[in-house]
Amino acid sequence: MALPAGPSLPSLPAHPDPRLDEAAASGLLHELAHAFGGPFHLLVPERLDANAAAFRAALAEAGVTGRVYYAKKANKAAAFVERCAATGTGVDVASAGELREALGHGVRGEDLVVTGPAKDPALLRVAVLQGALIAVDALDELDRIVEVARAGPARPARVLLRRLPPTQPHSRFGLDEAELDKALARCAGAGPLVRMEGFSFHLSGYAVQPRADLAGQLVEQCLRARTMGLPADRVSIGGGFAVDYAAADDWHTFLATQRPAHYHAGKTFTAGDFYPYHSPVAGAAALRAVLATRPDGGGVTLAARLRETGTELLLEPGRALLDGAGHSVFRVQGVKDRAGYALVTVDGTSLSLSEQWFASEYLPEPRLVRAPDRSGGRQAGAGEVHPASVGAATCLESDMLSWRKIPFPARPAPGDLLVYPNTAGYQMDSNESPFHDLPLPPKAVLEPAAAGGRPRWRLDRRPPL
Repeated sequence: MALPAGPSLPSLPAHPDPRLDEAAASGLLHELAHAFGGPFHLLVPERLDANAAAFRAALAEAGVTGRVYYAKKANKAAAFVERCAATGTGVDVASAGELREALGHGVRGEDLVVTGPAKDPALLRVAVLQGALIAVDALDELDRIVEVARAGPARPARVLLRRLPPTQPHSRFGLDEAELDKALARCAGAGPLVRMEGFSFHLSGYAVQPRADLAGQLVEQCLRARTMGLPADRVSIGGGFAVDYAAADDWHTFLATQRPAHYHAGKTFTAGDFYPYHSPVAGAAALRAVLATRPDGGGVTLAARLRETGTELLLEPGRALLDGAGHSVFRVQGVKDRAGYALVTVDGTSLSLSEQWFASEYLPEPRLVRAPDRSGGRQAGAGEVHPASVGAATCLESDMLSWRKIPFPARPAPGDLLVYPNTAGYQMDSNESPFHDLPLPPKAVLEPAAAGGRPRWRLDRRPPL
Protein backbone atom coordinates (compact mmCIF):
# COMPACT_ATOMS: atom_id res chain seq x y z
CA MET A 1 0.00 0.00 0.00
CA ALA A 2 1.28 3.46 -0.87
CA LEU A 3 0.98 6.48 1.36
CA PRO A 4 1.76 10.14 0.65
CA ALA A 5 5.24 11.18 1.69
CA GLY A 6 5.36 13.55 4.59
CA PRO A 7 6.96 14.44 7.93
CA SER A 8 4.77 11.87 9.73
CA LEU A 9 7.23 9.03 8.91
CA PRO A 10 10.82 10.05 9.67
CA SER A 11 13.62 8.84 7.41
CA LEU A 12 17.28 8.24 8.21
CA PRO A 13 19.21 7.51 5.01
CA ALA A 14 22.90 6.71 5.24
CA HIS A 15 25.50 8.94 3.61
CA PRO A 16 25.87 8.35 -0.15
CA ASP A 17 28.24 5.53 -1.14
CA PRO A 18 29.34 5.45 -4.80
CA ARG A 19 30.87 1.97 -4.54
CA LEU A 20 27.59 0.56 -3.26
CA ASP A 21 25.71 2.43 -6.01
CA GLU A 22 27.99 0.84 -8.60
CA ALA A 23 27.54 -2.67 -7.19
CA ALA A 24 23.76 -2.30 -7.04
CA ALA A 25 23.50 -0.90 -10.58
CA SER A 26 25.70 -3.65 -12.03
CA GLY A 27 23.40 -6.51 -11.03
CA LEU A 28 26.18 -8.06 -8.95
CA LEU A 29 24.14 -8.09 -5.73
CA HIS A 30 21.38 -10.21 -7.25
CA GLU A 31 23.93 -12.59 -8.77
CA LEU A 32 25.55 -13.08 -5.37
CA ALA A 33 22.20 -13.56 -3.63
CA HIS A 34 21.36 -16.25 -6.20
CA ALA A 35 24.79 -17.91 -5.89
CA PHE A 36 24.76 -17.97 -2.08
CA GLY A 37 21.08 -18.81 -1.80
CA GLY A 38 20.69 -16.51 1.18
CA PRO A 39 21.96 -13.35 2.84
CA PHE A 40 25.56 -12.24 2.52
CA HIS A 41 27.91 -9.46 3.56
CA LEU A 42 29.69 -7.31 0.99
CA LEU A 43 33.15 -6.09 2.09
CA VAL A 44 35.09 -3.09 0.75
CA PRO A 45 38.57 -3.54 2.29
CA GLU A 46 40.21 -0.50 0.75
CA ARG A 47 38.02 1.67 2.97
CA LEU A 48 40.01 0.38 5.94
CA ASP A 49 43.18 1.55 4.16
CA ALA A 50 41.75 5.03 3.69
CA ASN A 51 40.45 5.31 7.26
CA ALA A 52 43.76 4.14 8.75
CA ALA A 53 45.62 6.63 6.55
CA ALA A 54 43.36 9.41 7.85
CA PHE A 55 44.24 8.54 11.46
CA ARG A 56 47.94 8.48 10.60
CA ALA A 57 47.60 11.85 8.89
CA ALA A 58 46.01 13.32 12.03
CA LEU A 59 49.01 12.15 14.08
CA ALA A 60 51.46 13.55 11.55
CA GLU A 61 49.68 16.92 11.38
CA ALA A 62 50.03 17.21 15.16
CA GLY A 63 53.70 16.24 15.02
CA VAL A 64 52.99 13.23 17.23
CA THR A 65 54.65 9.85 16.81
CA GLY A 66 51.96 7.21 16.92
CA ARG A 67 50.65 3.85 15.81
CA VAL A 68 47.22 2.69 14.64
CA TYR A 69 45.99 -0.82 15.57
CA TYR A 70 42.83 -2.28 14.03
CA ALA A 71 40.57 -3.79 16.72
CA LYS A 72 39.93 -7.17 15.12
CA LYS A 73 36.90 -7.92 17.29
CA ALA A 74 34.95 -5.42 15.18
CA ASN A 75 34.80 -7.88 12.26
CA LYS A 76 35.97 -11.47 11.78
CA ALA A 77 36.77 -11.16 8.06
CA ALA A 78 40.25 -12.08 6.89
CA ALA A 79 40.18 -9.36 4.22
CA PHE A 80 40.66 -6.59 6.76
CA VAL A 81 43.58 -8.30 8.49
CA GLU A 82 45.15 -8.88 5.08
CA ARG A 83 44.98 -5.13 4.41
CA CYS A 84 46.61 -4.45 7.79
CA ALA A 85 49.49 -6.79 6.89
CA ALA A 86 49.90 -5.12 3.50
CA THR A 87 49.88 -1.55 4.86
CA GLY A 88 51.73 -2.03 8.14
CA THR A 89 48.66 -1.23 10.24
CA GLY A 90 48.82 -2.95 13.62
CA VAL A 91 46.13 -5.33 14.87
CA ASP A 92 44.54 -5.49 18.33
CA VAL A 93 43.61 -9.07 19.31
CA ALA A 94 41.98 -10.47 22.43
CA SER A 95 42.01 -14.24 21.99
CA ALA A 96 44.29 -17.01 20.78
CA GLY A 97 42.06 -17.44 17.75
CA GLU A 98 42.33 -13.79 16.78
CA LEU A 99 46.09 -13.90 17.30
CA ARG A 100 46.45 -16.99 15.07
CA GLU A 101 44.29 -15.40 12.38
CA ALA A 102 46.39 -12.24 12.37
CA LEU A 103 49.68 -14.13 12.21
CA GLY A 104 48.30 -16.47 9.58
CA HIS A 105 47.36 -13.58 7.31
CA GLY A 106 50.77 -11.95 7.47
CA VAL A 107 50.71 -9.58 10.43
CA ARG A 108 54.04 -9.64 12.27
CA GLY A 109 54.07 -10.42 15.96
CA GLU A 110 55.61 -7.06 16.82
CA ASP A 111 52.67 -5.37 15.07
CA LEU A 112 50.13 -6.94 17.45
CA VAL A 113 48.74 -5.63 20.71
CA VAL A 114 46.99 -8.18 22.95
CA THR A 115 44.13 -6.85 25.08
CA GLY A 116 41.26 -8.35 27.07
CA PRO A 117 40.74 -9.58 30.65
CA ALA A 118 42.41 -12.57 32.36
CA LYS A 119 44.19 -13.80 29.26
CA ASP A 120 44.55 -17.50 28.63
CA PRO A 121 48.07 -18.83 29.41
CA ALA A 122 48.38 -20.19 25.86
CA LEU A 123 47.60 -16.73 24.49
CA LEU A 124 50.20 -15.13 26.75
CA ARG A 125 52.83 -17.68 25.74
CA VAL A 126 52.39 -17.10 22.01
CA ALA A 127 52.19 -13.34 22.50
CA VAL A 128 55.53 -13.29 24.33
CA LEU A 129 57.14 -15.64 21.80
CA GLN A 130 55.98 -13.47 18.90
CA GLY A 131 57.05 -10.19 20.49
CA ALA A 132 53.50 -8.80 20.72
CA LEU A 133 52.69 -5.90 23.02
CA ILE A 134 50.49 -7.10 25.92
CA ALA A 135 48.10 -4.81 27.79
CA VAL A 136 48.27 -6.12 31.38
CA ASP A 137 44.85 -6.10 33.03
CA ALA A 138 45.67 -7.42 36.52
CA LEU A 139 48.58 -8.11 38.88
CA ASP A 140 48.29 -11.88 38.66
CA GLU A 141 48.35 -11.60 34.87
CA LEU A 142 51.63 -9.70 35.11
CA ASP A 143 53.00 -12.49 37.29
CA ARG A 144 52.00 -15.08 34.67
CA ILE A 145 53.71 -13.05 31.95
CA VAL A 146 56.93 -12.93 33.98
CA GLU A 147 56.79 -16.72 34.39
CA VAL A 148 56.28 -17.18 30.64
CA ALA A 149 59.27 -14.98 29.92
CA ARG A 150 61.37 -16.82 32.49
CA ALA A 151 60.50 -20.15 30.85
CA GLY A 152 62.59 -19.35 27.87
CA PRO A 153 61.61 -17.34 24.80
CA ALA A 154 64.94 -15.48 25.21
CA ARG A 155 63.26 -12.14 24.65
CA PRO A 156 61.59 -9.74 27.09
CA ALA A 157 57.83 -9.67 27.40
CA ARG A 158 56.57 -6.34 26.05
CA VAL A 159 53.84 -4.91 28.27
CA LEU A 160 51.59 -1.92 28.79
CA LEU A 161 49.88 -1.46 32.16
CA ARG A 162 46.16 -0.91 31.67
CA ARG A 163 44.76 1.83 33.89
CA LEU A 164 41.32 1.55 35.46
CA PRO A 165 39.67 4.86 34.45
CA PRO A 166 39.07 6.93 37.60
CA THR A 167 35.86 8.21 35.96
CA GLN A 168 34.62 4.62 35.50
CA PRO A 169 35.57 3.00 38.83
CA HIS A 170 33.15 0.09 38.41
CA SER A 171 34.76 -1.13 35.20
CA ARG A 172 36.03 -4.69 35.41
CA PHE A 173 39.11 -3.77 33.36
CA GLY A 174 42.41 -2.30 34.43
CA LEU A 175 44.53 -1.52 37.48
CA ASP A 176 43.61 1.05 40.10
CA GLU A 177 46.17 3.46 41.51
CA ALA A 178 47.44 1.13 44.26
CA GLU A 179 47.66 -1.83 41.86
CA LEU A 180 49.48 0.35 39.35
CA ASP A 181 52.14 1.16 41.95
CA LYS A 182 52.66 -2.55 42.65
CA ALA A 183 52.78 -3.38 38.96
CA LEU A 184 55.46 -0.76 38.32
CA ALA A 185 57.56 -2.14 41.17
CA ARG A 186 57.20 -5.70 39.81
CA CYS A 187 58.18 -4.58 36.32
CA ALA A 188 61.24 -2.82 37.67
CA GLY A 189 62.14 -5.91 39.70
CA ALA A 190 61.73 -8.28 36.76
CA GLY A 191 64.88 -7.00 35.09
CA PRO A 192 65.36 -8.13 31.47
CA LEU A 193 62.35 -10.44 31.57
CA VAL A 194 59.90 -7.56 31.09
CA ARG A 195 60.01 -4.44 28.95
CA MET A 196 57.41 -2.04 30.39
CA GLU A 197 56.64 0.19 27.42
CA GLY A 198 53.92 2.39 28.89
CA PHE A 199 50.25 2.51 29.80
CA SER A 200 46.85 1.98 28.21
CA PHE A 201 43.19 2.62 28.88
CA HIS A 202 39.80 2.41 27.20
CA LEU A 203 36.87 4.70 27.94
CA SER A 204 33.21 4.10 27.16
CA GLY A 205 31.47 6.82 25.20
CA TYR A 206 32.87 9.36 22.76
CA ALA A 207 33.63 12.46 24.86
CA VAL A 208 36.90 14.15 23.93
CA GLN A 209 37.95 15.83 27.19
CA PRO A 210 38.03 12.66 29.38
CA ARG A 211 40.30 10.93 26.83
CA ALA A 212 42.69 13.84 26.75
CA ASP A 213 42.63 14.09 30.56
CA LEU A 214 43.49 10.44 31.18
CA ALA A 215 46.07 10.37 28.39
CA GLY A 216 47.75 13.41 29.93
CA GLN A 217 47.80 11.74 33.35
CA LEU A 218 49.41 8.63 31.88
CA VAL A 219 52.07 10.71 30.14
CA GLU A 220 53.05 11.88 33.62
CA GLN A 221 53.05 8.24 34.78
CA CYS A 222 55.46 7.47 31.93
CA LEU A 223 57.85 10.11 33.26
CA ARG A 224 57.58 8.60 36.71
CA ALA A 225 58.22 5.09 35.38
CA ARG A 226 61.32 6.29 33.55
CA THR A 227 62.84 7.35 36.87
CA MET A 228 62.54 3.68 37.85
CA GLY A 229 64.59 2.59 34.84
CA LEU A 230 61.61 1.51 32.73
CA PRO A 231 61.31 2.56 29.02
CA ALA A 232 57.69 3.77 29.37
CA ASP A 233 57.59 5.70 26.10
CA ARG A 234 54.01 5.19 24.89
CA VAL A 235 50.37 5.56 25.89
CA SER A 236 47.44 3.76 24.27
CA ILE A 237 44.09 5.55 24.35
CA GLY A 238 42.22 2.50 22.99
CA GLY A 239 39.25 2.90 20.66
CA GLY A 240 35.97 4.75 21.00
CA PHE A 241 36.10 6.95 17.90
CA ALA A 242 32.59 7.60 16.64
CA VAL A 243 31.34 6.89 13.12
CA ASP A 244 29.11 9.40 11.36
CA TYR A 245 26.43 7.31 9.61
CA ALA A 246 23.91 9.98 8.63
CA ALA A 247 23.49 13.70 7.96
CA ALA A 248 22.95 16.01 10.91
CA ASP A 249 19.55 17.34 9.77
CA ASP A 250 18.21 13.83 9.15
CA TRP A 251 19.41 12.62 12.53
CA HIS A 252 18.04 15.50 14.57
CA THR A 253 14.72 15.41 12.73
CA PHE A 254 14.47 11.68 13.33
CA LEU A 255 15.10 12.01 17.06
CA ALA A 256 12.64 14.87 17.37
CA THR A 257 9.79 13.13 15.54
CA GLN A 258 10.13 9.37 16.16
CA ARG A 259 7.42 7.84 18.32
CA PRO A 260 5.94 4.38 18.98
CA ALA A 261 3.50 4.68 16.05
CA HIS A 262 6.51 4.63 13.73
CA TYR A 263 7.45 1.10 14.83
CA HIS A 264 5.92 -2.34 14.37
CA ALA A 265 3.82 -3.35 17.39
CA GLY A 266 4.24 0.13 18.87
CA LYS A 267 7.79 -0.64 19.94
CA THR A 268 9.16 2.11 22.20
CA PHE A 269 12.62 3.60 21.98
CA THR A 270 14.11 6.71 23.54
CA ALA A 271 16.94 8.75 22.06
CA GLY A 272 19.30 7.25 24.64
CA ASP A 273 18.62 3.75 23.31
CA PHE A 274 20.30 4.52 19.99
CA TYR A 275 23.90 4.70 18.88
CA PRO A 276 24.63 8.36 17.93
CA TYR A 277 24.25 7.81 14.19
CA HIS A 278 25.32 11.37 13.51
CA SER A 279 28.48 12.62 15.16
CA PRO A 280 29.89 16.06 14.31
CA VAL A 281 33.35 14.89 15.42
CA ALA A 282 34.02 11.38 14.17
CA GLY A 283 36.88 9.12 13.07
CA ALA A 284 40.19 10.90 12.50
CA ALA A 285 38.57 14.24 13.31
CA ALA A 286 37.89 12.93 16.83
CA LEU A 287 41.59 12.08 17.18
CA ARG A 288 42.48 15.61 16.07
CA ALA A 289 40.16 16.96 18.74
CA VAL A 290 41.74 14.80 21.45
CA LEU A 291 45.23 15.89 20.44
CA ALA A 292 44.21 19.57 20.43
CA THR A 293 42.66 19.38 23.93
CA ARG A 294 44.44 20.60 27.06
CA PRO A 295 44.47 17.76 29.61
CA ASP A 296 42.91 18.69 32.94
CA GLY A 297 42.74 22.33 31.86
CA GLY A 298 46.53 22.60 31.69
CA GLY A 299 48.61 25.03 29.69
CA VAL A 300 49.52 22.86 26.71
CA THR A 301 47.64 20.52 24.42
CA LEU A 302 47.97 16.77 24.63
CA ALA A 303 49.88 16.82 21.33
CA ALA A 304 52.38 19.31 22.73
CA ARG A 305 52.85 17.28 25.90
CA LEU A 306 53.41 14.09 23.91
CA ARG A 307 56.02 15.84 21.76
CA GLU A 308 57.93 17.44 24.60
CA THR A 309 58.08 14.20 26.61
CA GLY A 310 58.95 11.96 23.64
CA THR A 311 55.85 9.83 24.23
CA GLU A 312 54.24 7.82 21.44
CA LEU A 313 50.45 7.65 21.12
CA LEU A 314 48.79 4.32 20.30
CA LEU A 315 45.14 3.89 19.34
CA GLU A 316 42.96 0.86 18.68
CA PRO A 317 39.91 1.83 16.59
CA GLY A 318 37.53 -0.83 15.34
CA ARG A 319 34.26 0.66 14.12
CA ALA A 320 35.99 3.85 12.91
CA LEU A 321 38.46 1.93 10.72
CA LEU A 322 35.54 0.03 9.15
CA ASP A 323 33.46 3.10 8.30
CA GLY A 324 32.02 2.39 4.83
CA ALA A 325 33.87 -0.94 4.60
CA GLY A 326 30.91 -3.28 4.27
CA HIS A 327 27.17 -3.81 3.85
CA SER A 328 24.70 -6.59 4.66
CA VAL A 329 22.38 -7.90 1.94
CA PHE A 330 19.11 -9.82 2.54
CA ARG A 331 16.62 -11.20 0.04
CA VAL A 332 12.89 -10.61 0.54
CA GLN A 333 10.98 -13.88 1.08
CA GLY A 334 7.49 -12.60 1.75
CA VAL A 335 5.35 -9.52 2.35
CA LYS A 336 2.07 -9.18 4.25
CA ASP A 337 -0.05 -6.12 4.99
CA ARG A 338 -0.90 -4.69 8.36
CA ALA A 339 -2.81 -1.52 9.24
CA GLY A 340 -1.10 1.15 7.15
CA TYR A 341 2.18 -0.67 6.58
CA ALA A 342 3.69 -3.93 5.37
CA LEU A 343 5.62 -6.63 7.18
CA VAL A 344 8.55 -7.86 5.10
CA THR A 345 10.28 -11.15 5.89
CA VAL A 346 13.84 -11.64 4.67
CA ASP A 347 16.00 -14.75 4.40
CA GLY A 348 18.33 -14.04 7.32
CA THR A 349 18.15 -13.12 11.01
CA SER A 350 18.61 -10.03 13.09
CA LEU A 351 21.65 -11.71 14.63
CA SER A 352 23.42 -10.22 11.59
CA LEU A 353 22.58 -6.71 12.84
CA SER A 354 24.04 -6.73 16.32
CA GLU A 355 22.42 -3.48 17.41
CA GLN A 356 19.04 -5.26 17.49
CA TRP A 357 20.33 -7.56 20.23
CA PHE A 358 21.20 -4.71 22.59
CA ALA A 359 17.60 -3.54 23.07
CA SER A 360 18.23 -1.02 20.31
CA GLU A 361 17.70 -0.57 16.56
CA TYR A 362 20.10 -0.26 13.62
CA LEU A 363 18.69 2.95 12.20
CA PRO A 364 20.46 3.69 8.87
CA GLU A 365 17.72 2.46 6.62
CA PRO A 366 18.12 -0.32 4.07
CA ARG A 367 18.21 0.31 0.34
CA LEU A 368 15.62 -1.50 -1.77
CA VAL A 369 17.19 -3.10 -4.87
CA ARG A 370 14.42 -4.40 -7.11
CA ALA A 371 14.61 -7.87 -8.61
CA PRO A 372 15.73 -7.76 -12.28
CA ASP A 373 12.33 -8.87 -13.57
CA ARG A 374 10.65 -5.95 -11.77
CA SER A 375 13.22 -3.20 -12.25
CA GLY A 376 11.48 -1.98 -15.39
CA GLY A 377 7.94 -2.23 -14.04
CA ARG A 378 5.65 0.36 -12.57
CA GLN A 379 7.54 3.00 -10.67
CA ALA A 380 6.30 4.46 -7.42
CA GLY A 381 4.30 7.63 -7.78
CA ALA A 382 6.02 10.91 -7.05
CA GLY A 383 5.95 11.57 -3.34
CA GLU A 384 4.73 8.08 -2.42
CA VAL A 385 6.21 6.03 0.37
CA HIS A 386 5.56 2.38 1.13
CA PRO A 387 6.08 1.87 4.89
CA ALA A 388 7.38 -1.53 5.90
CA SER A 389 9.00 -3.12 8.93
CA VAL A 390 11.48 -5.93 8.33
CA GLY A 391 11.34 -9.26 10.11
CA ALA A 392 13.63 -12.27 9.95
CA ALA A 393 13.19 -15.90 8.93
CA THR A 394 12.95 -17.35 12.44
CA CYS A 395 10.01 -18.24 14.65
CA LEU A 396 10.66 -15.49 17.20
CA GLU A 397 8.43 -12.43 17.53
CA SER A 398 11.43 -10.39 18.59
CA ASP A 399 13.55 -11.30 15.54
CA MET A 400 13.16 -8.00 13.69
CA LEU A 401 15.83 -6.40 11.53
CA SER A 402 13.87 -3.13 11.50
CA TRP A 403 11.08 -2.50 13.98
CA ARG A 404 10.88 0.91 12.38
CA LYS A 405 8.48 1.41 9.48
CA ILE A 406 10.95 2.16 6.71
CA PRO A 407 9.64 4.64 4.10
CA PHE A 408 10.53 2.58 1.01
CA PRO A 409 10.10 4.26 -2.40
CA ALA A 410 8.27 1.16 -3.72
CA ARG A 411 6.53 -1.82 -2.18
CA PRO A 412 9.11 -4.58 -1.51
CA ALA A 413 8.34 -7.92 -3.14
CA PRO A 414 9.79 -11.44 -2.97
CA GLY A 415 13.10 -11.57 -4.80
CA ASP A 416 13.98 -7.94 -4.07
CA LEU A 417 17.06 -7.20 -1.98
CA LEU A 418 17.39 -5.06 1.13
CA VAL A 419 20.90 -3.67 1.60
CA TYR A 420 21.68 -2.45 5.10
CA PRO A 421 24.51 0.07 4.71
CA ASN A 422 27.76 0.47 6.59
CA THR A 423 27.48 -2.63 8.79
CA ALA A 424 31.13 -3.78 8.85
CA GLY A 425 31.84 -2.25 12.26
CA TYR A 426 30.46 -4.69 14.87
CA GLN A 427 27.07 -5.21 13.16
CA MET A 428 27.83 -8.09 10.80
CA ASP A 429 28.95 -10.93 12.95
CA SER A 430 29.38 -10.02 16.59
CA ASN A 431 26.26 -12.04 17.41
CA GLU A 432 25.63 -14.21 14.36
CA SER A 433 24.40 -17.71 15.09
CA PRO A 434 23.21 -20.64 12.92
CA PHE A 435 19.84 -20.61 14.70
CA HIS A 436 17.23 -22.80 12.93
CA ASP A 437 20.22 -24.35 11.14
CA LEU A 438 20.33 -21.29 8.92
CA PRO A 439 23.87 -20.90 7.54
CA LEU A 440 25.93 -17.89 8.53
CA PRO A 441 26.00 -15.30 5.75
CA PRO A 442 29.20 -15.60 3.71
CA LYS A 443 31.39 -12.57 3.07
CA ALA A 444 32.03 -11.43 -0.50
CA VAL A 445 34.97 -9.07 -1.01
CA LEU A 446 34.25 -6.33 -3.55
CA GLU A 447 37.28 -5.62 -5.72
CA PRO A 448 37.88 -2.67 -8.06
CA ALA A 449 36.44 -3.17 -11.51
CA ALA A 450 38.75 -3.72 -14.43
CA ALA A 451 39.03 -0.72 -16.75
CA GLY A 452 35.60 -0.18 -18.26
CA GLY A 453 34.29 -3.38 -16.68
CA ARG A 454 31.88 -4.31 -13.93
CA PRO A 455 32.77 -4.84 -10.27
CA ARG A 456 34.56 -8.06 -9.38
CA TRP A 457 34.36 -10.09 -6.20
CA ARG A 458 35.91 -13.00 -4.34
CA LEU A 459 35.06 -14.93 -1.20
CA ASP A 460 36.68 -13.83 1.99
CA ARG A 461 39.51 -16.21 2.81
CA ARG A 462 38.18 -16.96 6.27
CA PRO A 463 35.19 -19.30 5.99
CA PRO A 464 32.19 -18.71 8.28
CA LEU A 465 32.38 -20.61 11.57
